[in-house]
Amino acid sequence: MRALAGEGARLREDQWAAIEALVVERRRVLVVQRTGWGKSAVYFVATALLRELGEGPTVIVLPLLALMRNQIAAAERAGIHAATINSANLEEWENIYAEVAAGEVDVLLVSPERLNNPEFRDRVLPELAASAGLVVVDEAHCISDWGHDFRPDYRRLRTLFEQLPPGVPILATTATANARVTRDVAEQLGEATLVLRGPLERESLRLGVVRTDGPEQRLAWLAQTLYELPGSGIVYTLTVAAAEEIAAYLRDQGHAVVAYSGQTDPAERLAAEQDLIYNKIKALVATSALGMGFDKPDLGFVVHVGAPPSPVAYYQQVGRAGRGVERAEVILLPGPEDRDIWAYFASLAFPSEQVVRRTLDALAEAGTLSTPALEARVDLSRSRLEMMLKVLDVDGAVRRVRGGWEATGEPWTYDAERYARVAAERQAEQRAMLDYIATTGCREEFLRRHLDDDTATPCGRCDNCTGVHRSPDAAPPEAVRAAAERLRRPGVEFEPRRQWPTGIADLSGRVKPQFGAEPGRALGRLTDIGWGSRLRGLLAEGAPDSPVPDDMFQAVVQVLAAWDWAQRPVAVVSVPSQSRPGLVRGLAERIARTGKLRYLGELGYRAGSPGRQYNSAQRVRAIRATLTMPPELAQALRGVDGPVLLVDDRVDTGWTMTMAAALVRHAGAPAVLPLALAVTA
Repeated sequence: MRALAGEGARLREDQWAAIEALVVERRRVLVVQRTGWGKSAVYFVATALLRELGEGPTVIVLPLLALMRNQIAAAERAGIHAATINSANLEEWENIYAEVAAGEVDVLLVSPERLNNPEFRDRVLPELAASAGLVVVDEAHCISDWGHDFRPDYRRLRTLFEQLPPGVPILATTATANARVTRDVAEQLGEATLVLRGPLERESLRLGVVRTDGPEQRLAWLAQTLYELPGSGIVYTLTVAAAEEIAAYLRDQGHAVVAYSGQTDPAERLAAEQDLIYNKIKALVATSALGMGFDKPDLGFVVHVGAPPSPVAYYQQVGRAGRGVERAEVILLPGPEDRDIWAYFASLAFPSEQVVRRTLDALAEAGTLSTPALEARVDLSRSRLEMMLKVLDVDGAVRRVRGGWEATGEPWTYDAERYARVAAERQAEQRAMLDYIATTGCREEFLRRHLDDDTATPCGRCDNCTGVHRSPDAAPPEAVRAAAERLRRPGVEFEPRRQWPTGIADLSGRVKPQFGAEPGRALGRLTDIGWGSRLRGLLAEGAPDSPVPDDMFQAVVQVLAAWDWAQRPVAVVSVPSQSRPGLVRGLAERIARTGKLRYLGELGYRAGSPGRQYNSAQRVRAIRATLTMPPELAQALRGVDGPVLLVDDRVDTGWTMTMAAALVRHAGAPAVLPLALAVTA
């Protein structure tokens, strides 16, 4: 314990209780304690004791590579040999397998996804289950679909538990679980599970909310306030686009910051984490990809630009701060776009029964199908399809095998009632987050009550308790104007599709260069905090088919003026639209008039529009069946001697623009330059 936490370290009462239950009584234990309490000390001390007794290695299931790196470093400090098997160290797997078999590894860290890798599941897992001395599930709230960060692969742990020999202890730990999640996790561990739940108070945190008038005031306020915040910290955003946009702005203002998201290269992510740990930068501007397990005891602040969708998720993220310092600033800067972003993520919930049955039927008919091959038969995005397959795998309806997935033939029931209850719970969490923003009571008590912490009392430290509220007018007017200019800076580049989706018989491989488009431009992203709000309003489902506002059109002209094309376009063609035909056609015609280009007309739809599809294979099929080249437009294109500007309102999957460009190129255009008001990513 002293090796882990310093010479003055002493085990807490519940740490003693957990270690005794694991090592002496060989029980199953769930520890729900605040961030920084010392949950990892429980399993490392228990591991050392069990290894001295001759037991096998501890298997720790962790959800993130960052967590694994931190835990391996902590184990080394305690003289415990730890190793990990993950997607980033493929070349080391064989050596690690051999070390585990030889008894040289004290702790093996694996991700929940690894448990169902066919080779790992069939070759390594049975031996591990038979020889493990202790099984640890960190961030155990991920087991529960009631939790804010549910991961289907965690549900597979129940199968691992059932394979363990009698008497193998199990420890599950989390800092963010309300009573419902705690019950759910305990039930999956088993009836006799010992639950050790403590108060979630964080004496170092100073919670506050600052409501600004608009995104430009938020950005200027953040840039000004970063100079005043202690040490280094994290600025959380809700989207990747916002993280990149805010990081770029803060760097322009002289702050040493780095953007961090799930799309950041793994090596760059590790370097960014290290730079923050060693205070080489002021902040990481990060999505929730930087969350569980990031360990920097002296983290001085956490600022959220945009509110997470639940108080539980929010408390989990702010818990990164103030673990080893007396005071840490926690500030929330909510925005009107937060609800739109919550609604988008809510739309990714478990699919309808009809879609699930279609998937099971496709697998039953074909035997084994890869995920891309399934996409050609089931209209779901790749991420939703993979999530659904994982749930079905856990439920026993499908099985992951080499080459893809197969149906097991086991009966399966669609639990519509449970899915509806989970969706209702998510909506209640969103309302609670809005209540947190508006509350005049103690903020920490509010959050702890939502985590069902019965010991919660007013903290005496937050902005409401002290009556000291940060002013939204901290930034001078000239800084707000500069931020507004930055946010209104138009132009986003997007790459056209280059590869046809798998599963379409006569379309495979790369899009032929003679039918391809050049890299395109858009005014902005729908997820931007600058143009994003305006674009979402203009292009929202059910919004009137209104012309593009003058200021927005002038911004489009700026995008065109800054475009570094090899040759200036000579003509304009518009993509047909069922929902906004006037907007798209009017935009194309106005661009043609302003740029003194020829407007040649618009493509057509054979029988209505293709509707909406959620994955590439389905989208290409639908567009191919409906998008047409009118004879008069084809005739006009034959005489074109330069690039054609192809105009649409938004680019989602990119396939409409890709296939429209192919038609225009096939009709005779030497090049196509795609232009849209918005891209979704």
